[in-house]
Amino acid sequence: MTLANISIIITSYREQKTIKRAIACIAEHRIRDSEIIVVAPDKETLSEAEKLTTLYKNLIILKDRGEGKSSALNFAVSRSKGKILILTDGDVFVGKNSLKFLLENFKDNKIGAVSGNPVSLNKIDNKYGFWAYVLTNIANLRRKRAVAIKKRFFCSGYLFAIRRELFPLLPENLLSEDGYISHIVYQKGAKICYDERAKVYVTYPDNIKDWINQKRRSAGGYNQNYKILGVKIRSFSSESSGAFDFFRYVTNVRETAWLIGLFLTRLYLWFLIYRDINIRKKGRKDLWLRVESTK
Repeated sequence: MTLANISIIITSYREQKTIKRAIACIAEHRIRDSEIIVVAPDKETLSEAEKLTTLYKNLIILKDRGEGKSSALNFAVSRSKGKILILTDGDVFVGKNSLKFLLENFKDNKIGAVSGNPVSLNKIDNKYGFWAYVLTNIANLRRKRAVAIKKRFFCSGYLFAIRRELFPLLPENLLSEDGYISHIVYQKGAKICYDERAKVYVTYPDNIKDWINQKRRSAGGYNQNYKILGVKIRSFSSESSGAFDFFRYVTNVRETAWLIGLFLTRLYLWFLIYRDINIRKKGRKDLWLRVESTK
């Protein structure tokens, strides 16, 4: 596959503080014959992004209807030209050569999508930074294991690439687009691979309110996908398997206490998710709460 006809789509909402850096990190890759599409509903983000259109001639700015990420992705994909779509967000930063690493995998015609590797930017000298460090490393470990034993796994919504013909029309009430898209890729008979080298740098929540809101939305989205697709993608039991792996990242008593706190908080989180989806029947508009500390 030649590195041509690539569409890099950045979905964003009220991320005027980070969008210019997000664009610059992508533009620095200098992917030949590519377009960079920023899609956002708010004028603040769009205004900051537009300041870079004279510097990057392949930068396209789109205003969406403000009806959620699924709607924004459907709109951006419909306006894109690429045979390969690379999807990322306006509040994360793509690492050096990460796009090149993603694209290399499409030389194998059986590969339908490639997941990148989220890396935490948070300092690990506090509880929430330590949680982010542990969870991102566990996710990396589990994806590598899944590849090794040819087990299904799912792309990270922070950074992944997909063949255009496999991208589905997304239901607009989705909480977890990455899980839904990944399932459709498998359903269409294609493979998903993981490239650990394709790093994307993410700031995670630094307080309990934001942490619960973010995880409630993302993990709850997998439960929602189960109701839509009839396939259980993620659950408390699957997350709890291999619990001893978590302890490889503990180096002292304080971190042990933080890790125990993480287990207890995840248990409470899954209780909330069950209540939200099955008892209170909450949807995207109820569960999509903005997480300010990651911006």
